[in-house]
Amino acid sequence: MQLTRYSDLSLRVLIYLAVRPDALATIEEIASAYGVSRAHLMKVVHQLGRGGFLETVRGRGGGFQLAREPGEIAVGEVVRYCEGEMNLVECFDPQTNECRIAPACGLRGVLEEALDAFLASLDRHTLEDLVARRRRPLDRLLDVS
Repeated sequence: MQLTRYSDLSLRVLIYLAVRPDALATIEEIASAYGVSRAHLMKVVHQLGRGGFLETVRGRGGGFQLAREPGEIAVGEVVRYCEGEMNLVECFDPQTNECRIAPACGLRGVLEEALDAFLASLDRHTLEDLVARRRRPLDRLLDVS
């Protein structure tokens, strides 16, 4: 299983903000820190705001920050929000399923079980868990001292 680039970047934005909990960040800062497209990052930040993960401050000196404490943001919650329907195989989506063996196949059940276990594992970890003992190395790598 592979998460989309969108989910990956969303998680990295949240990690960046968790490392700097008392400061506002800008698109330019994060784009520079990760070497990613400013335009793509703008979409990610906008959606994270709509999802209640970020709050923005407009105007001169504005930016954005986490809307909740890092310990209140579960990784699984972010992944579910960013990924939407996680149709691992064709038969997961009844609207587009054209698999001929779907009615008799046992693969769907096995993959559903695996997806549930994957998400349950992510639910056990928060944004705080991702940065707790790694703040200093992350500060250096992201150049946010």
